[in-house]
Amino acid sequence: MNGELLSVLDHIEREKGIKREILIAAVESALISAARKASNANVEDISVKIDPKTGDIKVLSGEKEVPSGDFGRIAAQTAKQVIIQKIREAERDVIYTDFQQRMGHLVTGTVHRFERGNIVIDLGKSEAIIPKKEQVAKEKYKQGERVRGYVIDVKKGGKEPQVILSRVHPGLVKRLFELEVPEISEGIVEIKAIAREAGDRTKIAVWSKDEKVDCVGACVGMRGTRVKDIVREMHNEKIDIVKWSEDITEYVTAALSPAKISKTKTDKENKKVQVLVDEDQLSLAIGKRGQNVRLAVKLTGWDIDIKPKSALVEKVEVSVAQLPRIGPKTYEALVKAGFATVEKIAKADAKELTQIPGVGKKSAQNLIEAAKEKLKEPPTKKEKKSKSEKTKEAN
Repeated sequence: MNGELLSVLDHIEREKGIKREILIAAVESALISAARKASNANVEDISVKIDPKTGDIKVLSGEKEVPSGDFGRIAAQTAKQVIIQKIREAERDVIYTDFQQRMGHLVTGTVHRFERGNIVIDLGKSEAIIPKKEQVAKEKYKQGERVRGYVIDVKKGGKEPQVILSRVHPGLVKRLFELEVPEISEGIVEIKAIAREAGDRTKIAVWSKDEKVDCVGACVGMRGTRVKDIVREMHNEKIDIVKWSEDITEYVTAALSPAKISKTKTDKENKKVQVLVDEDQLSLAIGKRGQNVRLAVKLTGWDIDIKPKSALVEKVEVSVAQLPRIGPKTYEALVKAGFATVEKIAKADAKELTQIPGVGKKSAQNLIEAAKEKLKEPPTKKEKKSKSEKTKEAN
């Protein structure tokens, strides 16, 4: 009988991964409960010792040994129930500890069932769930389909620990690259940052410790094989792989790819970057619904302001002296009042102008109309030359 007990314990240890010491403690606890029922003794008076080598069992009530035959059928059944309960508890602890160690890693299972919007995954020895908020809206699964998930939490409670998986966490992308790219798992290439909008697009910044190793090329793989496998696993989510750099200008330029950047201006104190692009690159740099620049901001940690190059070219203002019927005194009065340019006159209200000495109601209206007409005229050669010079400065 003792040999059978050890065999059973060995089998449970192999199958369930529960240490023998824990199992022996569970059996001893069960036998104490059984002995208490058989002898009507207080639990404090009962002690049980099992020899881990021979399996010999000794049950003592005080200093007196209790014969195993005195346990009776009820006591034996109690022992069995307690043993089963203790083994289940130990099994739950093993599963909990195992998945605690796998937090932040990938696990693979099959879709078992669907519950209230959650996907229940069969992992073999246990189950996990992918809550609705951790699911990618575009991904649809069928029962029995294989799925990978990123372990974000393990909770105790219920019949078994609750393992929470995610398909939207950026860590999922990181772990997939570690599996597919040997240079990353070997520590040659390092993932510096990841920005993700699950289901649509991910940007990942990589860096190589070895100058001879192309970090971006290593992640892409021969003919794109490595990144294609990851894209397939992520249900065709777009992935931009960019080179990380300590130089924020280079880093931001890479982060905004595939758009081409003309010029950048950095404000290191406030971690802001102003980016200039050609008109035909503006929509590409910003991206659909602002996604490209939004991901670039997350990736770099810097605030990025994108503008077309023309935005930095100052508008050439036309002097109010070029308007008809402006005498020296009127010109001086207008300038003194803050209306030195045609643009300011065109935007002015007639009442404002009438407050200026020498400008009547009719004159004010004529000035405004003349200013608006002047702005409609094409720029003079002098104005064109000035604008051209300022454009060159911006470039």
